[in-house]
Amino acid sequence: MDFRHQIAAPAALSSIAADALLLVVVGEAVDASLDAKLASPLNDALAQHDWKLKAGNKLYLHRPAGVKVARVLAVAAGKGGVKEFKSAVAGGVGQIKGLGARHVAVALVGAELDEAHAEAAATAAADALYQYRDTKPSAPAASPLDKLTLVCTKAQTKAVQAGLQRGQAIAAGVTFARNLGNRPANHCTPTYLADQARKLGREHELKVEVLDRKDVEKLGMGSFLAVAQGSHEPLKFIVARYNGAAKTQAPIVLVGKGITFDTGGISIKPAAEMDEMKFDMCGAASVLGTLRAVAELKPKVNVVVIVPACENMPDGRSVKPGDVVTSMSGQTIEILNTDAEGRLILCDALTYAERFKPAAVVDVATLTGACVIALGHHNTGLFSPDDALADELIAASRASLDPAWRMPLDEEYAEGLKSNFADMGNVGPRAAGAVTAAMFLKKFTGKYRWAHLDIAGTAWKSGAAKGSTGRPVPLLTHFVLSQAR
Repeated sequence: MDFRHQIAAPAALSSIAADALLLVVVGEAVDASLDAKLASPLNDALAQHDWKLKAGNKLYLHRPAGVKVARVLAVAAGKGGVKEFKSAVAGGVGQIKGLGARHVAVALVGAELDEAHAEAAATAAADALYQYRDTKPSAPAASPLDKLTLVCTKAQTKAVQAGLQRGQAIAAGVTFARNLGNRPANHCTPTYLADQARKLGREHELKVEVLDRKDVEKLGMGSFLAVAQGSHEPLKFIVARYNGAAKTQAPIVLVGKGITFDTGGISIKPAAEMDEMKFDMCGAASVLGTLRAVAELKPKVNVVVIVPACENMPDGRSVKPGDVVTSMSGQTIEILNTDAEGRLILCDALTYAERFKPAAVVDVATLTGACVIALGHHNTGLFSPDDALADELIAASRASLDPAWRMPLDEEYAEGLKSNFADMGNVGPRAAGAVTAAMFLKKFTGKYRWAHLDIAGTAWKSGAAKGSTGRPVPLLTHFVLSQAR
């Protein structure tokens, strides 16, 4: 989608050239500065109780008198915070996209449009227009809507341009991640993930390396190998690098769980909703999507993305409950539950990350159903023993409107991981399962600053709206940008 800005005062909106005008109206009354040719029908609708200035309420006007634009949609946005504005734009574009318009202009009425609003408009519009069609030839035809213009004051031009640029890059990263997540597991294999990473590298001049089984065996990644051994699909260990700063600057390392399908292995999952386990690689999709956004924005920072990718399948060669494996770190693990496989592939990736001498490492994984029970589907679970790093990630979540909530990591939780036969078990008791999973990962991160994002509740939606969300690409992108010098 083409994102642009246009300078105009609220009093001149009736002369805006576009196919549709989306008015995001803030406050409890229509702002007095609004063009009278638009304010009059809005106020009349309010007086006739045909419209209310309650957040989300819409009023459509077709060819209002004296207005150049043929289609006008007014959406109430409450007090006008960025979150409310984003919701209003998403709802407005969602309605306009079916009207035949190719170009929509967006104006904020009753407040001044700024950089955060501009980013929110770009990401909201992209989300409203998203349609998965890679394996669905019968999907509806794409909307003709392909251009969005933000109407702003001259004083806000630079800020709006910056917000649109960032929003467009984040939207592209989110779309990239959503397409990977939505693609069925017989299409999106570890090999396909590796191919997509290589393609990303070619398009954005990134260094991409893909390790195969022999490479992984040489590195001693016994934990990762154990998960992959039950599948006929070959494992892939993907390492991609964006170098935007001096070589001496320590990189940010993002590690994404890449289980392209998770049956649970020998500890097999119930059949109901198992199809959604194609989404178990959404951590991998999100770090690759973030890399795509960062590569477009070109901040002065170094980023390394690591993706251990494989399937978790039941087979005569599959790892069994009670088996003991040796991780790359040398620590041994008793695999008590083969369905706790994400942490088994991540732990070797976290050890591998040491070689980059990172400024910080953030792993992202659809790790535990327990996190869904704890936080539902709104907040991503954030775990870190580093208060400063946790604060930076929370700040990024707020700035990006991609919410996360910090969870505990008290040492007492590690008691549940003790094993009589190995250095640790891969699962603890049912209580605080998301925490004990994070405590397991923590055992492999002692040489750098580390945080873990459990996206089991936020990476995809179920039901009628089933599909990948692309989260937490916005959060991660803002975090990486905040580390630029």
